[in-house]
Amino acid sequence: MRLGFCGAFLPDDMNDLTPEMLRRVRALGYSGIFCRFRANDPHTTPRETAARVRALMADEGVQMFQVTGYWQNLVTPDESVRADSVRTLIAALRLAGWLGARGVDTGPGSLSADGPWFPHPDNWTAQARAQLVKSLREASQAAEDNGVYLSLEGHQLVTLESAQVTAEILDAVASPWVRSDYDSANWVTRETVYHTAQALQDDFTTLGHHIVSCHAKDIWIENRLALHLQDGCPGKGSMDFRTLFTLAEALSPDIPIIVEGAATEELEGVSTLFHRIAVEAGIPILDASQKVTS
Repeated sequence: MRLGFCGAFLPDDMNDLTPEMLRRVRALGYSGIFCRFRANDPHTTPRETAARVRALMADEGVQMFQVTGYWQNLVTPDESVRADSVRTLIAALRLAGWLGARGVDTGPGSLSADGPWFPHPDNWTAQARAQLVKSLREASQAAEDNGVYLSLEGHQLVTLESAQVTAEILDAVASPWVRSDYDSANWVTRETVYHTAQALQDDFTTLGHHIVSCHAKDIWIENRLALHLQDGCPGKGSMDFRTLFTLAEALSPDIPIIVEGAATEELEGVSTLFHRIAVEAGIPILDASQKVTS
């Protein structure tokens, strides 16, 4: 498996990425990163800016596992808004290709006015699923042309509400370049929060070959009188990361495991934890120079 992280000290502007940051990534025991680059509009960022970052990453031996798809709304019934969203996603895939990124990470968006990951009753309708399939089909050629996985992240609050729904959507799109970015915490429920090994196994059985990357995030249930599941830094909750690593490794040793929810000061501890789990499970953690041959 490959090990990376997102957030923490990584910059929002690709112009601020430095050799010192990338050396720090490697010193902490990671070989790749997921950068959101919120400050860089995919429609206007020049290729030469991305080329500088790509060369810098190569020089420092760090892989760009993912960049963002900019969280556009791919499920809206408003065709003009949906078309604009697809254009943004296509631009994000082009920019990701220039950066040498393995994939973009995006959710389906939401019909909520409050944000792309927030609930709305129409998120879970047949119409929203149909719009999502249409959007992904329209963007799939750009993923292939740029050699970048369009990797979809699901969550209970949005249209990709479960592994089963995600598999159905991806089967309908039927592109090897449109895949699943599996987040370990996003589909955990009250019923599965104390049984995450079985939940992971069920999800991997359902999604199988669709999974192309994983976000490693913990989850726990809090002592409140209304149900609240809190996600966050690995090591704080009940997530069975040994099972996650084992299942991902069985699919492909090239799948990146990307730490999510860790602050800068927590990255070293998570790296130590994940390296220990990998050793105990007999799973090699590859660096950027090691190629998968099988």
